Amino acid sequence: MGILVAILVLSVLIVIHELGHFLAARLMGVTVEVFSLGFGKRLWAKKIGATEWRVSAFWIGGYVQMKGQNDADPTARSGEPDAYDSKKPWRRIFILFAGPFANFVLAFFLFLWAALIGYETLAPVIGKIMPDSPAEKAGLIVGDRVIAINKSPIASWNELSDTIRASEGEVELLVDRAGEKLTLILKPELAESQNIFGEKEQRKMIGISPSGAFVAQSFNISGAIAEAWDRTIFASTIIFQSVIKLISGAISPDNVGGVITIVDLTSKASEIGIAALLMFSALISVNLGVLNLLPIPALDGGHIMFNIYEQIARRAPSEKALYRMTYAGWVVLGALMLLGLYNDIARLTGKG
Repeated sequence: MGILVAILVLSVLIVIHELGHFLAARLMGVTVEVFSLGFGKRLWAKKIGATEWRVSAFWIGGYVQMKGQNDADPTARSGEPDAYDSKKPWRRIFILFAGPFANFVLAFFLFLWAALIGYETLAPVIGKIMPDSPAEKAGLIVGDRVIAINKSPIASWNELSDTIRASEGEVELLVDRAGEKLTLILKPELAESQNIFGEKEQRKMIGISPSGAFVAQSFNISGAIAEAWDRTIFASTIIFQSVIKLISGAISPDNVGGVITIVDLTSKASEIGIAALLMFSALISVNLGVLNLLPIPALDGGHIMFNIYEQIARRAPSEKALYRMTYAGWVVLGALMLLGLYNDIARLTGKG
């Protein structure tokens, strides 16, 4: 059941991406010849207006086929007024960007939905105290629940950690110790830690770690909107940084995952609960948005790059350059897909 949910999630995310392209194309006066749910053999089709709406055999994803756009032959030109290639570069850029943008918008609403439902997060309960740390010196003990820092309420471990990291000078902690409220003053110290990418960094800490207890976190509508916005921005930033670090070699290629990993993790998220599934789906949606904006000729970002060049230079790239860069892009994309598949298999066989 989990695998079916995962396939459905992936299909919806990619179809939303293509719907973004479709709506933008129609807004720019471009005829969309085909909108397909899935790839491969056509199972069902109905033509409405100039567009053939199609259901194909393989339901992971989908695509739109615009008049005057041919990825197999990037130099082909239709010349008709309602064709993609007849539009000005800025209009084409708008159409191309609309797909990834739809993924970012979808991610925001998925995060919003999860926030409105509510979800479990690490509770701000102390599980361990480092020797000779600011926490030990101030008198904190295992089991203390931090309920406020500098009189600002603390509802989760992430809030506690972020507040300490951003603090200046001494901080005032209000803690609940077996029902008794205590106020403690301490000063965070810089210490070596690891960031989300496994890199060493200096950050302000007080020498505590969580107990592993969870707490239900819920939001009102304004809080949910703020939470969804923050999570969308944070996810976009982290994924973009991950790509940069992967290219620079700061992150090992072993961390690249393919469709199998995505399906597996989505399936597991669906077993945890609807909120977990929504949040993981939002992360995948952001991932699709960011990756499609990479300047690889086979992706939206690559086509945007060509159109920016045409807008600035007042002429399209040469046919030779288009061919070489497009097929080089397909090679890069294919290599990344094979790397993801290899890593997926290695993890499944216990070699990763």
